[in-house]
Amino acid sequence: MSTANDHVHVVATLQAHPDHVAELAALLGELARTSRAQPGNLRFDVHQQSSNPHQLITIEHWDGLASVDAHMTSPHVGAVLGKLAPLLAVPPQIVRYSQIV
Repeated sequence: MSTANDHVHVVATLQAHPDHVAELAALLGELARTSRAQPGNLRFDVHQQSSNPHQLITIEHWDGLASVDAHMTSPHVGAVLGKLAPLLAVPPQIVRYSQIV
């Protein structure tokens, strides 16, 4: 199936330990601010599930795979990834999507 464009959406689901929700939210907020300044980033938002405040997601919109790859190998992402493990109850789920319509 061909895609509508080369844009890539990335959704990361993160389940915080109950006593680390605020810390995780702050860390993801920092990641959002630095990521929004990266070339190729079209949007980077952080959301908290209404019925389960321990679950947060990031929804990212990039202009292409090259921008996503550059983002994932950037120093600020490496620094955030290094701080995530002790805050999470389970490993994060990161899924890439391509727009089809």
